[in-house]
Amino acid sequence: MIGRLQCVVLDCPDVLELARFYRALLGGVVNRPDPRWAVDDDFSTLHTGSGLVLAFQRVEDYRPPRWPDSAHPQQFHLDVDVPDLDQAQNEVLSLGATLLHTDPRGWRIFADPAGHPFCLLRG
Repeated sequence: MIGRLQCVVLDCPDVLELARFYRALLGGVVNRPDPRWAVDDDFSTLHTGSGLVLAFQRVEDYRPPRWPDSAHPQQFHLDVDVPDLDQAQNEVLSLGATLLHTDPRGWRIFADPAGHPFCLLRG
């Protein structure tokens, strides 16, 4: 092993908006004090209950991915297990997500408010 994953960083136009979106989806604390990062208008964090840390970095002239358009690749995506797909879909849509695709094999693909794809899977 060369190293340990510290956090996953997502580029976006509004760091606090996206941190709050993922807090509502995954739980956790936005901008919890942590000596590893300084949070400000350009950088925000989410410490989840599972120990995963997501960070959000403001980018001028941000261009969201357009799944499945390879000219604007997804860059990364998150898979999130949920007990009830319909309920989870309603909740993420109310938070500002956009439904991109319903796969007949049992998962749904959404874009977060900044355009990053994520999947909800029956867990």
